[in-house]
Amino acid sequence: MKPVTIIAIALGLAMDAFAVSIASGATIRELRLRHAVRIALFFGVFQAAMPVAGWAAGTGLRNLIGGIDHWIAFGLLAAVGIKMIYESVRIGPKEERLNPLNPSILLILSIATSIDALAVGISFAFLGIAIITPVMVIGSVTFLLSLSGVYLGDRVGHLFERKIAMFGGLLLIIIGLKILIEHLIS
Repeated sequence: MKPVTIIAIALGLAMDAFAVSIASGATIRELRLRHAVRIALFFGVFQAAMPVAGWAAGTGLRNLIGGIDHWIAFGLLAAVGIKMIYESVRIGPKEERLNPLNPSILLILSIATSIDALAVGISFAFLGIAIITPVMVIGSVTFLLSLSGVYLGDRVGHLFERKIAMFGGLLLIIIGLKILIEHLIS
């Protein structure tokens, strides 16, 4: 997989964590560096661990579905992207603000923002992509975006949160289409 594609996937996956980081930064009174690093570290580690779990599960299934793996990769990426777009435009009740520094809350937020990465890990396994480089990139990109997101949230709050999640979803759908087209053409 080309480095630019790995970076694009990492950016797409990191958008949920980035959006939650912005919201988290907006809720923390007297933001300190340790607060931002804690949130970014949780999000980065979980975002890196989930593709590994998906890849491990998908590797076992790879031989069974080798002929349709590109369709499955497209379906998973498109489903995750559509879900992200839907959630970014869904109008719901105003959510209660939770303390993102509470370890239990931070754990739940980290898992929730990285579930999409599990599906991407399965896609990597089906496509026979080595997992080490993508995981390092995904974790690093998520850490850096989350760190900056906390500070951005501290400054501007929720002004861009929905647009960021929508962009991430659109990016994942485009990558899924790219994978599908490449396999259909070759």
